[in-house]
Amino acid sequence: MNKIIQIIENLSDWSARISSVTLGLMSILILVEIFLWNIFEKTTLIADEYCAYALAAIIFLGAGYCLKEKGHIRITLVLGLLPEKMSRIITFLGSGVTTIFMGYLWWYLFKMVKATFRYNSTSGTLTNTPLWIPQTIMLIGAACFFIQVVATTVKTYQAIGTGEEVI
Repeated sequence: MNKIIQIIENLSDWSARISSVTLGLMSILILVEIFLWNIFEKTTLIADEYCAYALAAIIFLGAGYCLKEKGHIRITLVLGLLPEKMSRIITFLGSGVTTIFMGYLWWYLFKMVKATFRYNSTSGTLTNTPLWIPQTIMLIGAACFFIQVVATTVKTYQAIGTGEEVI
C-alpha cells in the first residue's frame, strides 16, 4: 500500500511541476501583452482568455501537491486541543468526507467535459477555442487531487493505529 501511496505522491509532484510551467507561460503571455500594447499599441487578443484557462489549470493541477505538502487550510487549533487518537479519527473522517466530495465533483466535471465535447462547444471569443481542451486539463487536475485525497485518507487511517503524524 505504501508503494501505491508513493506513486500517487509522485503524480502530485509532477502535476505541480506542470502547474509551475503553466504559471511561467501565463506570465510570459502577460508580459508579451504588456510589451505589445506599450510599444506598438497592439494586442494579442488572447491574453485574457488564455490566462483564465491557465489560472484554472494552475489551481486544479496544484491542489494535490498542496494537500500532500499540508498547504490547505486546517483547523489545527481545535485538533491540537483534542487527545491525539481523537484528533486522528476526526482527521480521518474529514479526509473521508473530502474524498466523497471530490469523487462527486470529478464525476460532474467529467460529465461537463463529455457534454462540451459532444456538442462541440467553443468559447464565445475570436479564438473559438474548443472548451473541452481547458476543461480536460481541469478534469485531469481534479483527478490528481482526488487520487491524492484518497492516499491521504489511507495514510490517515493507517496513522490511527500506529500513532504516526500524517496531516
